[in-house]
Amino acid sequence: MDMERKILIVEDEDVIARVLRIRLEALGYIVAVAGDGEEGLELVKKEKPDLAIIDIGLPRIDGNTLCELIRAEAATKGTKIIILTGKRLVGDMETAFQSGADIYMSKPYEWQRLLDHIKKLLGETD
Repeated sequence: MDMERKILIVEDEDVIARVLRIRLEALGYIVAVAGDGEEGLELVKKEKPDLAIIDIGLPRIDGNTLCELIRAEAATKGTKIIILTGKRLVGDMETAFQSGADIYMSKPYEWQRLLDHIKKLLGETD
């Protein structure tokens, strides 16, 4: 990768966040992690990531609201967003897309599928 891509993970389950971070850093991405929606919003504004992977069920600000807030800011509205959720409630997917998500994925996720989405969203498809 010529340009170092920045990915923000907003996930309150520490293990999931850690595994994602290790895997993405191994591929050369710069990774930041936030444990709740408020911290996630601060990091988005500060780091201006190329892509954010956001859990829906976050403390303080939920994933869908965070999505809307990212889209509402001129400086961050171009950030690609993958919503990752373990909840699977009816209407979750519509809500996520209405909030501005590019991709909606359920947990447990398949790593290869997630990676394919990341690469596509960042324009790195071979």
